[in-house]
Amino acid sequence: MAAPQPSLEGYERDPQEEALWAALQAGGAAARERLFAYHAPFARRIAGRHFRNRSGSDIEFGDLHQLACAGLLEAIDGYDAGRAVPFRAYAARRISGSILDGIARMSDMREQLSFRARVRRERLGSLMEAAPRTGGAETLPALTEIAVGLAIGFLLEGTGLVASQDRSDSRPGPYQEVQLKRTVARLREGLTRLPEREAAILHHHYDEGLTFEQIGALLGLTKGRISQLHQAALALLRKRLNAAGEFRLER
Repeated sequence: MAAPQPSLEGYERDPQEEALWAALQAGGAAARERLFAYHAPFARRIAGRHFRNRSGSDIEFGDLHQLACAGLLEAIDGYDAGRAVPFRAYAARRISGSILDGIARMSDMREQLSFRARVRRERLGSLMEAAPRTGGAETLPALTEIAVGLAIGFLLEGTGLVASQDRSDSRPGPYQEVQLKRTVARLREGLTRLPEREAAILHHHYDEGLTFEQIGALLGLTKGRISQLHQAALALLRKRLNAAGEFRLER
């Protein structure tokens, strides 16, 4: 089946995009991330076309979206801004190729974890880095904090808080809904007070579904450093929720 091709009709690089490519060529570290954010909706649309084209498939949209983001990162790194070819015309093939290659790999290795499961496993590993390596009285509180960190992560992922959108499909009861809305409001407030780099990491991980390795490549940091900053960002959110009476930990 032929890969669905995105429409590029009417696409022209605007001055903002031109400035970002110029900044990237000049060595601007932030320009790569801003270019990714600028073209991320385009990559998501391509993933959506592939997903609709595979109706009835057991591959999740989140997996295709993650593959599309990986293709977009490769396209940004490989594109020559001096060429006459528009970036999206160049990137569309890279993004579709990344998706199709990923589908083939998943089809060949069904027993392996999906990309989303791998992202969540990275998330758990990040939280466990702060846990004590030995048993004793500190083990249970540390495990409790890991559980709370995972709960906050699932809220961020399930409600799209990092993008300030509510996308939860759950239908809680009236009391639970009030509690959830209150917690969501506290989380949103806490996100606005995070340092810019930590907020960016949560956005890329929970909204875009990027792995720590991909985020590290985007921000010019190591995978290990991204893991540490992710853990620190969730710890800050947890402390603020705890202070507000949400997710209170009893010692």
